[in-house]
Amino acid sequence: MKHLIIISSLWFFMWESALAETLIAARTIRSQTILHASDLIVSEGTATGSFTQVSEVEGLETRVTLYAGRPIRPGDVGPATVVQRNQVVPLIYSSAGLLITTEGRALDRAAPGEFVRIMNLSSRTTVSGRAMADGSVLVQN
Repeated sequence: MKHLIIISSLWFFMWESALAETLIAARTIRSQTILHASDLIVSEGTATGSFTQVSEVEGLETRVTLYAGRPIRPGDVGPATVVQRNQVVPLIYSSAGLLITTEGRALDRAAPGEFVRIMNLSSRTTVSGRAMADGSVLVQN
């Protein structure tokens, strides 16, 4: 009886694996490209840690080059960037009711909520702040 349960469990695991789906790239996609449904294919098979549905990655930006036929993993994609490297962005300092706004040059790329280094164009000092959805960078004390 014990062997029958083990064999049944293995058969169920193999059957479940055969029914799983994996999301793969339909073509080679360069990094910094926004993904659309036409860029993706749902394939039979399993790849540990990869996405399984188009809706999970549609609209996200590729962080690395995705090659045709390879599974798409969480580290390969992320939210679309709102701050580009060398872009002049509004730099907002906020602390205890004080609000100072100036311009700065982005030293990195960043999506909303990510930290980015910015060079203040007035003083030439480098500060770090959080990228906001509107493309500005918020520096807090």
